[in-house]
Amino acid sequence: MKSRHKGRELALQTLYAMDFNKELGNTVPEGFPGLSDLEVQSIEVEAVLFARYLIVGTVEHLEEIDNLISEFSTNRPLDKIDIVDRNILRFSVFCLLYANDIHGHVIIDEAVKLSQEFSSDVNYKFINGILDSMQKRIRNDKS
Repeated sequence: MKSRHKGRELALQTLYAMDFNKELGNTVPEGFPGLSDLEVQSIEVEAVLFARYLIVGTVEHLEEIDNLISEFSTNRPLDKIDIVDRNILRFSVFCLLYANDIHGHVIIDEAVKLSQEFSSDVNYKFINGILDSMQKRIRNDKS
């Protein structure tokens, strides 16, 4: 599980860099911005593969994901959500929609942990609320 957490960190860093540089379109970078090839090679293969899965899936479904986040974040428009939290939400929503092998509670717990590590102290509550509400509807729709 540590390798999946590391994969989520890599995905967050990459999506953050792409979003910050206004490059979050249909193209996915070959590597990980800010990391050398040597640094990437020192990371577990499973973490790198999981990060790529999250990045590619999020970029491919970005419009759908952003629309869903906007629907559930009624008091905070997407562009007003902190850039770190916005990208945690993005790949977490991708997982809720498409990673049926990952339990919804694991997705939410990991998103909260990442927000606590990389964002402000209170934003994790916002992420928890959005993802919990979303999970209930998405998983009920699939039943």
